[in-house]
Amino acid sequence: MAFWLQMGFLLACLSSAVRGRVEKQLSPECREFLYMGTPPKGLEHQPVRYICQFYNKKPRYVTLYNIEQHIPIYSAYTFKRSEGEKCVDVPWMYEPQLSTSFDTDEMQPFPSGYMHMNFEDAQAILDDYTNAIHYERGTLNPDEHQNELDDKASTYTLTNVVPMVPDFNDRIWNKQEHIIRKRLNNYCRGTAYIVTGITTSGKMIRRENMNRIAVPTYLWSAYCCVDYDHNTPFTERYKFPSFAHYGLNDDENNEIVEIPVQKMKEFLKKTTFVNQNFQIFVGDCIPPSSSN
Repeated sequence: MAFWLQMGFLLACLSSAVRGRVEKQLSPECREFLYMGTPPKGLEHQPVRYICQFYNKKPRYVTLYNIEQHIPIYSAYTFKRSEGEKCVDVPWMYEPQLSTSFDTDEMQPFPSGYMHMNFEDAQAILDDYTNAIHYERGTLNPDEHQNELDDKASTYTLTNVVPMVPDFNDRIWNKQEHIIRKRLNNYCRGTAYIVTGITTSGKMIRRENMNRIAVPTYLWSAYCCVDYDHNTPFTERYKFPSFAHYGLNDDENNEIVEIPVQKMKEFLKKTTFVNQNFQIFVGDCIPPSSSN
């Protein structure tokens, strides 16, 4: 009964299943969420898979997923102007293509019973969070940064989720998501590309004496909007065409640090394992005409 009630909740925001396409190389239709069609470089040395997240036969965003640590390294998406309303009562879903023998590219709501044992080797499941009392599920691509219900609903998948300290998620990180939404709503005239990711340091959520999910040390995010309002007030003008921010995922930190994208690259090179050619956006999102 509980399962069917959960399925009923899905209809509040979904009219059909979410699809996810697991790819070694991103297809052209999924590169539309990336500035100049290029994903971040320097993170591919990990055991990862690209997931092109589909909903209702349409691509919605891209995730680079670590199949050993069972968390996304980042989700990359295009910002959609909105009032920030949240889509509610959407059940969490999983990615069948990260399993061994599923012949479908449609993301599915979690089944009841023990069927999750068929796919838990390569991804997180709901049971991993059940006793993780110090953490809650936090989305990298938040529904607040999407407008259409289809786009919002597609964010409710555990392949877009990392463990976050509740106070940091609810009070600090969500507040910054509001700030970015208002800034891009007001001053970005064209497409804004956003990449939101994590760093880890070896801390894990355990279940049944097994390491299951890596816990992020930092969350970070960067946006790129080359077509912006050049009459933007000075207090916001220097944050275009690109800017970034990061925060420490704990219950004592109450600060978000905002920095240029170039500084974010330097920060991530010091705090996580990236290659020397690491980049978030091509040319750091500096338009060619501005780089001379």
